[in-house]
Amino acid sequence: VTLHLNPISSVHIHQKPLVFILNSPLPLVWKLKTERLAPGIRRVFFVSLGSVVQFEKGNFSLSAETEEKLFPERNEHLLQWAQKEYGAVTSFTELKISRNIYIKVGE
Repeated sequence: VTLHLNPISSVHIHQKPLVFILNSPLPLVWKLKTERLAPGIRRVFFVSLGSVVQFEKGNFSLSAETEEKLFPERNEHLLQWAQKEYGAVTSFTELKISRNIYIKVGE
């Protein structure tokens, strides 16, 4: 699955830390494609067991962290876990089948 990350239109270059929780019932390869995200900013990708994140060449992979995690099974429990862990969830998306996911990051 390719995850496309771009800042919202009002933000020229996104310069804040981000946390992504990428959960799947089957192990996946998450391919990251980004535009206009500042390098050197901490970005964390939590993935379900057996999954990996692949970064583009020249990407911000040096400042990104990937960690495998056993997530709660149900989406309601996953959302509660994320809120408890991070205090807020700004976006939650559930997809049954997808090859590409487009996410706008920003305020």
